[in-house]
Amino acid sequence: MKKVRITVVRKACYPDLMEKYENPIEHACDIEEGTVFIANGWQRPEGLCESAWETMSPFVMGLAHGAENFYDGWMKNPRSAMISCNDGFRPVSFLLEVVD
Repeated sequence: MKKVRITVVRKACYPDLMEKYENPIEHACDIEEGTVFIANGWQRPEGLCESAWETMSPFVMGLAHGAENFYDGWMKNPRSAMISCNDGFRPVSFLLEVVD
């Protein structure tokens, strides 16, 4: 089984929507762009939030076991995938790539 690198490539924040619709949340998502995690099987990397892991873990396991081309040619690297997770009005995009 291969390891999979998980990189935070984009984090957005919509304060106008947060103010309008959310209750105040302390430390909703402390992750920063550029943060890198290495996944080894079904074990969630330390520091990666559980909800993000639940969203991406099937893709991580697929990549770790040799799956490719999740999006039918959309990704330049067929051994990668993009996943976006929402933490309220704070979406985070992750790039998943097989580590050689």
